[in-house]
Formats: sequence, C-alpha cells, structure tokens
Amino acid sequence: MKKIGLFLSSRPDHGGTFQYNLAMLEAVCSLPFERYHVTVAYSSAAWLPYLSSYAVDSFKAPYGWAGRASAMVWRELRLPIKLWRICSRYFDPLARSLIERGCDLWIFPSQDCWGYQVQVPALVSILDLMHRYERRFPEVGGRWRYQSLEHHYQNVCRWAKGVLVDSEAGKKQVFESYGMPLENIHILPFVPPQYLTDIVPIADFHCQYNLPEKFLFYPAQFWEHKNHVGLLEALALVKRECHDIHLVLVGAKKNAYSIVRETVTRLNLESNVHVLGYVPQEHMPEFYRRARALVMPTFFGPTNIPPLEGFLLGCPVAVSNVYGMPEQAGDAALFFDPGDVDDMSAVLRRLWLDDELCAGLVAKGKERSVHWRQPQFNQRLADILEELLIKSGADSLK
Repeated sequence: MKKIGLFLSSRPDHGGTFQYNLAMLEAVCSLPFERYHVTVAYSSAAWLPYLSSYAVDSFKAPYGWAGRASAMVWRELRLPIKLWRICSRYFDPLARSLIERGCDLWIFPSQDCWGYQVQVPALVSILDLMHRYERRFPEVGGRWRYQSLEHHYQNVCRWAKGVLVDSEAGKKQVFESYGMPLENIHILPFVPPQYLTDIVPIADFHCQYNLPEKFLFYPAQFWEHKNHVGLLEALALVKRECHDIHLVLVGAKKNAYSIVRETVTRLNLESNVHVLGYVPQEHMPEFYRRARALVMPTFFGPTNIPPLEGFLLGCPVAVSNVYGMPEQAGDAALFFDPGDVDDMSAVLRRLWLDDELCAGLVAKGKERSVHWRQPQFNQRLADILEELLIKSGADSLK
C-alpha cells in the first residue's frame, strides 16, 4: 500500500488557490483505499469543516517560529538548499512531522516552499509564472518579489519529483523558464468546486446584497493584474448607450482597491458599479445564477477558475484572450484583448443587449463543463500518481 500525503496551506480568502486545494482534497480522498493510505496536513482550523466530510487521517501542521525564521535566513543568505533539506528536520517541527509520516509522495497544491525545503518526495503545483511573463505588475514584478519567486520556482523544479500545471500553456512556460524535463510536468486542469451546485441560497440573499435585477459580474481580488480599471473604462463607454448597465465586483481588498474606488468616482459610475468586497464562498453560486454574464479581464493566466464556475452554473462567460484561456474555454466564451478598452467595451455591449447570444453561451458552457468535472479531475490525478510512483520505484532500483 502506498502512502500519499496532502498539504493544505490555503485559506478561504485565498480565492482560486483555495478552490484548487478543495478539489485536490476530494481527489486524494477518492483514491482506492485498498491501494493508498492518505494523510492530510492542514495549516488552519478553517479546514476542519471540510475534513469532517472524509474518513481520512489528518493533523494540524506544527508551524514553529524557530524553523520558519531559520528557513527565511537560510533563503536570504542563498545557502545551499541541499544542506537545508538534510538539516531541516532538526530545526523545524513541520519538516520533522512530514518526514516522520513516511509518505511515498507529498502533494503541495499551494505551490509551497515545503515541497523542496523538506526532504520528502514531492509533487508541487505551479499555478502560474506570471512574475516572468507579466513583470510590469508590482505584486509580482518588484525586484525583491521577483527574485524571491525565481528562487522558489527554480528550487521546485530542481527538487520536486514532478510538478502540476493547469494547461499546455503552463507546461510550456515551466519548460522554457526552468528547463524541467517535460515528462516531469503533468497537466491537471482546474475544475469548478463540487459544492457550487449543492448550495441552497440563503433566505435573505437579496436583502443582504440588494443586487440590481440585471448585472455583469467579476469575482476577483483587487490586484492590479486583475484589470478592474480597464473594465471600468470599458463600462463607461458602454454606459453612453446603455445607461442602465450594472457591474458587481466581489473580492478581497488588495493593492488596487483604492484605485478602483477612485476610478468609479472619476468615471461617474457610482450608480452603475457595486463593490461588495469579500463574499463568503457559500454565497458565490447565487451571484453566478443571477448575473447577466461573468466578465474576467485579467492579464494573468495561464487559466483561471471563475470561467469554469460560470460554465457549471449557467452564466455566460467573457474572458481575456491570453495564455491558456482559449485552451480552457474553447467556443464557450467570448474573448477580448484585456489591454484594449474598445475591444472590451464591444464585448460588454453584446453581452448586455443580445439575449440570444447569452443563451447560446450558457448552452455551450454547460456542454463543456460536462466533460471536465471532479470525477475526471480525480481520475487524472490518480493516473499522475500511478505514473510518478512507478517511476520512483524504477529509479530506486537503478
């Protein structure tokens, strides 16, 4: 029997990364129990309600300040990671706890540094390399941040048994950036969370949020790369003809939040734009169901989870024509250049006015979602694990 470990370090307010962790939890817990023993390490008590649904061994990751401080100093001094991997069990209770579980493979879906700082066989997700491809944005392009990310991903590709990426575009970027062998880069596309279709709307949803009857929807944390400002400028153009157009924004406040609020005022969109801030996960499905369309003008990829949620919940989708987004959405979405306000405004206008177009997008989205949901995700992960474990066994015999 093979032992698989899963390290859950994301929190509900981490957006798409948390959704990806949820999908991974479901996938490892669906592995055949006669062939796999699963252990889950979690970083926050917020995971307990989710873990209670599974009969799985779990423990709270024992973060220790001494171990974390030592690892940070080690990293800043650029000391050899190889030596830290050997020594970390003596300084860091978390490293010691992961090693003592004796797992044949640990999965790190939040692209954690533990995937290379701890001497365990690791499968680490690389969700994006946008610090290389979109360095103009301060959240990834500042000198210190860029160097930190480079150090991180170089070591992931150096020490991990394999990495998980979301798309062919993501696989190409890992290969061309760090030269990791293609056979060690495994494509596992994002999947919409299963619970979205099970949640019953809260009784006072309308009173709590007071949404307009018809609105465009964009769920995203307020990072600059999410391009809220470009979306608002496009909305202002459409408003010249469609005075009743509305946009609802939800997401945690980040580095662009104040700029977004200032832009709403500057463009005289106070009556058209509804900024709700962070919204609990259990409320999100009802936003999709009520929305005229999901509009996602992000500059980042390779792919994103909200379009998949829109497909699943019958919400028309329009997304940026960047990186792996066409691969992800196919003919089930409208595409636009996120840097071209006129192009974006033309798409917004079509979505707002064309009922037949929106109905067609809903039908195509639902059809597309049928072919890639949690069961398919589970099977794909099982196949990747089987491949990795067989390869690891063969390598150990050399």
